[in-house]
Amino acid sequence: MTFRSLSLFLLLCSIGLQTLGQGMHPEKQISYVKAKILQQEQPYLDAYKQLLTFADSALGRSPQALEDFDVPGFYIDAAMHRRNSRVLQSDAFDAYACALAYRLSEQQEYADKAKTFLLAWANTNKKYSNFDGSLVMVYSGTALVNAANLLMDDASWTDDEKALVKNWVGQVYRKACHEIRNRSNNWADWGRLGALLSASLLQDKEDIKENMRLIKSDWHHKIAEDGHMPEEVRREANGIWYTYFSLAPITAACWVILQEEGSDLFDTRTPEGKSLKAALDYLLYHSQHPKEWKWYENPNPPRAGRWPYNLFEAMHGLMDEPNYASFVQDSRPLIYPEHHFAWTFPTLMKPLKIYP
Repeated sequence: MTFRSLSLFLLLCSIGLQTLGQGMHPEKQISYVKAKILQQEQPYLDAYKQLLTFADSALGRSPQALEDFDVPGFYIDAAMHRRNSRVLQSDAFDAYACALAYRLSEQQEYADKAKTFLLAWANTNKKYSNFDGSLVMVYSGTALVNAANLLMDDASWTDDEKALVKNWVGQVYRKACHEIRNRSNNWADWGRLGALLSASLLQDKEDIKENMRLIKSDWHHKIAEDGHMPEEVRREANGIWYTYFSLAPITAACWVILQEEGSDLFDTRTPEGKSLKAALDYLLYHSQHPKEWKWYENPNPPRAGRWPYNLFEAMHGLMDEPNYASFVQDSRPLIYPEHHFAWTFPTLMKPLKIYP
């Protein structure tokens, strides 16, 4: 499929499908991005072409769903940890990329492929196990739930297929989210994001409120007054990474809450002056100056064009912070296609509090 044919199809179908956008990608965002692509506006156009490259590649792959998502601790069995994690991460990203490509292009082959991955996991996967099974299920499975949210109103689903996917989300995926969402570190942050995405799909308004309560309940614990994150900086050489790995799901969860419930947590500030903006600024500064990281000598630095560039691309859209834009501008278009899925397509699907 050529980009020219997709562009023509977009033009003919510019009104778009009457599909309810949920979770990470509300309908107003999808309509806004489709308009930018039709206008061939950058960086949206290049980001769209980048998405299609990944989606087209996914068309040639088959699902690898596991009945038991068995993930031992990394320091116990690194090989099995990587192998089984990668199975879910690959399938989840492919489903997400195809689902998003479908919503922007309206080409049915992308929807059909995304559904193949979703139904494979819904039919096959019955549980998760071992030390890291719940955590990896949650932070990698976000992409599967995003794909389901993007596709659930597609007319080609049967009622049984919809029920099957929703049952897997409710009985397997969300179970893992609820198990870890009360932890004190990034496990909780991923659990809450996953639970919010699940609640969006399952239309569980009470669980959306509960996850919002949890996020607000320990803001004072997670972020220090100077912006560092006490639970994450203790991770020795990987302290900068874990700070990002906590802020990515926290900010994505705040975005979902804004769409689903209307509450804006991005401007939250505790009586002590602790704020999400301070934590982001702290991460940005030390991503640019890792040698000044006081928590560990010679910490592992960020990956250029990957993390935390994807986070700051998204946060530039929400906070209109020039320093965030300057940090990422040479790395656009940004896609994060591996390991975890909070801000996966931040250039193409940049979040904005208000869409024209």
